[in-house]
Amino acid sequence: MQLNDFNFELPDNLIARYPLVKRSASRLMSLHQNDNKLIHQEFKQITDLLNPGDLLVFNDTKVIPARLLGVKNTGGQVELLVERILDDQHMLAQVRSSKPLRLGSHVYLAQQKILEVIDRRDNFYRLRYVQSGMTILEMIEALGQIPLPPYMQRSAEDMDKERYQTIYARHKGSVAAPTAGLHFDDDVMQVLRDKNVEFAYLTLHIGAGTFLPVRVDNIHEHKMHAEYLQISAELCEKISQTKANGKRVIAVGTTTLRALETAAQSGSVRPYQGETSIFIYPGYSFRTADVLITNFHLPRSTLLMLVSAFGGFDKVMQAYREAVRLSYRFYSYGDAMWVERDLTNA
Repeated sequence: MQLNDFNFELPDNLIARYPLVKRSASRLMSLHQNDNKLIHQEFKQITDLLNPGDLLVFNDTKVIPARLLGVKNTGGQVELLVERILDDQHMLAQVRSSKPLRLGSHVYLAQQKILEVIDRRDNFYRLRYVQSGMTILEMIEALGQIPLPPYMQRSAEDMDKERYQTIYARHKGSVAAPTAGLHFDDDVMQVLRDKNVEFAYLTLHIGAGTFLPVRVDNIHEHKMHAEYLQISAELCEKISQTKANGKRVIAVGTTTLRALETAAQSGSVRPYQGETSIFIYPGYSFRTADVLITNFHLPRSTLLMLVSAFGGFDKVMQAYREAVRLSYRFYSYGDAMWVERDLTNA
C-alpha cells in the first residue's frame, strides 16, 4: 500500500489542543462489524458496550517531563526530547539546535555541565549524565517539562501535568501519553468494576519516535522505532482465561495492542520483557484483542495504519471521513473510537 492511501483532509480547528473539563465527556464513535454501523455516543456510555467478564487491558506507563532546555559549550540553545532512559546514567534523545552536537561536547542544564554526547544513531543522540547525587530520571523530573505533542502548537501548562496522564499511570518512562486511556475517569472505572468487567495492565514506554513522520511512499519500506515493553505472566493468564470463558479482550490504545501482538508472535500471548519495533498495517493477522479503544490519529501515520488493519481499511477510512464531517476532536486530547476487529481477513 502507498502512504497517500492513509491521507485525509483534516481542518485545523478539529485538532484538540486542550482537554475537556471532564475526561469521560469526550465523544465516542463505535464501529461495529456485524452491521457496519457507526454509532455516536459520549465516552461515559462505553460502559454499555462492555459485558461482565470482558477484559480491559491498559498501558500503565507514566509520562515523564521529557522536554529539556539547555545550552551548548558555545552558548547556543539546545532542546532535548528524551526518547528513552537506558539506565541511571544514559539516555537517548532527539535534539534541536542550530548545528548538530559533536561527540564529546556537553549540554548545560540549569547552568551546570550535566550531559555529555557520546554517540549518535539516525535521529537520536546517546547522552551520559555526568553529575553525581541523583539519577538521570531524577534530573529529568527536576528540570524537565511535559513534552506535549508538536501538533498542539503550545507549551505545557500546569494542568497538563495531571491531564496528560492516565489516572492509572504507574511506571515512569514514557514521553507521550497512551491517549486512549485519558478518557477513563474514576466514575467510569467504578461503573465497570460494579459491572464485573475485568482489568489488567501491561507497560509500554512510548518514545518520541512515535511523532516521526513516515518518509517513504511504499509503507512496506518504513522502519518503526523501538520501544520498551513488559508483559507479566499474570496478564497472559487473564487473557487465556477470558478467551476460554468466551469473553472479549479489549485493548485500550494502540500501544497496548502493539504490545500484545509483540508478545503473541508464537500464536498466544506469553510473558515478554524487551523492545518491540513491530509495524502493523492492513493485511496483518491479529492474535489477541477483539476490540480496540483508540483516539483519532494523524493522516498518513503508522497509528492510522494499525487501526485500519484492525477494523478494516475501507471501514476505518470511511469512519474518519464521517468524524471530520461531524467535527469530532482529533489527537491526544480528542475524542475516541470503539473499533471491533474485522474478522474477514482473520
